[in-house]
Amino acid sequence: MLFHSFASQEDRRTFGGGDFVELQYCKLKHGTTLNEILSNETMEHWEDDSLYLYGDDLNLFADLYGDIITGGTYYNLATGPLDWYGINYFSSEQAETIRQQLQTEPSTDDKILLHWLEQEKRYNGFYVLGV
Repeated sequence: MLFHSFASQEDRRTFGGGDFVELQYCKLKHGTTLNEILSNETMEHWEDDSLYLYGDDLNLFADLYGDIITGGTYYNLATGPLDWYGINYFSSEQAETIRQQLQTEPSTDDKILLHWLEQEKRYNGFYVLGV
């Protein structure tokens, strides 16, 4: 399984410590500036409702989703492919585009990601937080 979720952060630490990329909901209000959204000061890491990618699976994730989950905004406000070592922010509009692309013949991992992205509708986009 590519995506992991944990009942507690203790479970996450037991499974693999900190060698994860975190897909995390942006819980800031709509209308928040990009500078605030991308500020380390407003982010909480290791959320229980996040999805996690184990470090050993990053190449597989890139092969499967690199053309779909791309164009996020970095800390410096530039955009591009996923930065595995930084902050990548995807707006709600980008999340909707990703959902639509994943809905064609979804695999088991796609269904996990799709379900997680459905919950994003309650928030202000999502982050992919690098290792």
